Amino acid sequence: MSTLTLAARDSSTMLRRNLLHARRYPSMTLNLLLTPVMMLLLFVYVFGDVMSAGIGGGGADRSAYLAYIVPGILLMTIGGTVVGTAVSVSNDMTEGIIARFRTMAIHRGSVLVGHVVGSVLQSVLSVVLVGAVGVAIGFRTSGAGALEWLAAFGLIVLFATALTWIAVGMGLISPNAEAASNNTLPMILLPLLSSAFVPVDAMPGWFQPVAEYQPFTPAIETLRGLLLGTEIGHNGWLAVAWSVGLTVLGYLWATSRFDRDPA
Repeated sequence: MSTLTLAARDSSTMLRRNLLHARRYPSMTLNLLLTPVMMLLLFVYVFGDVMSAGIGGGGADRSAYLAYIVPGILLMTIGGTVVGTAVSVSNDMTEGIIARFRTMAIHRGSVLVGHVVGSVLQSVLSVVLVGAVGVAIGFRTSGAGALEWLAAFGLIVLFATALTWIAVGMGLISPNAEAASNNTLPMILLPLLSSAFVPVDAMPGWFQPVAEYQPFTPAIETLRGLLLGTEIGHNGWLAVAWSVGLTVLGYLWATSRFDRDPA
């Protein structure tokens, strides 16, 4: 049996393990999923009428603001989901199971691959569930064809992969689950400092660079353009560049840390 075949077999085993853990202990996933749903409902039904005026929808056009924020909430969902990945990785490193895996005849990288693939699948499922809530309260796409939907799905998977590898690295450096949860806090905060809720040009001048030059804003603007037919401009290649760059960085960081950790 070739090395590639062994790696694929062991990675699929680790993937099943992580999915079983997620199914048996769904409380964290549900808690992380409730946050974007509550944010969506809060900003639509409490702030929607006022906020829509700032994006040209008129003070009473709540549906315009709903269409604006759903893409941001979807990517915010990914940021929240990967927090659970960091906690899971940290638990594995501190509870002794990794030490046992190291004594077994399994492919070394399969442990991390199982976490990453499982997290990406959970992120996509979470995005679908939050998107379903958005549709249920009135969100509709504008002129998005099969190609746009395919591109939107690809962006979500690519962005989820990037954040997941970063979260895995954060989990590996965390001494316990609480620290892992704290270390991944930027994954939740960065969407709040992006164009998810208000346009960048509506922010104070000193704050605009913070919102513009970060990974969430170009990804949100690209997803918004694909789903709503708005202008994407340079955000498309920026979103891909951020995603690929973070994936490579997270992969190198996580694998090097995992290889030298004696636990």
